[in-house]
Amino acid sequence: MPKNKTHSGAKKRFRVTGTGKVMREQAGGRHRLEVKSSKEMRSLAGDLELSKPDTKKVKRLLGR
Repeated sequence: MPKNKTHSGAKKRFRVTGTGKVMREQAGGRHRLEVKSSKEMRSLAGDLELSKPDTKKVKRLLGR
């Protein structure tokens, strides 16, 4: 039997915690940084938990 391959795009964007939650980074922290305030950048720095409907899809892409 061939092995299933992990989706390359998904493995770069998401990570699964030990308890099974799927975490994602917030959008908007990569460019136009000189325009954004330090307060805005701090708020964008933390990871967020993925929504429940999306979690099922992403876990399938990650082979979990």
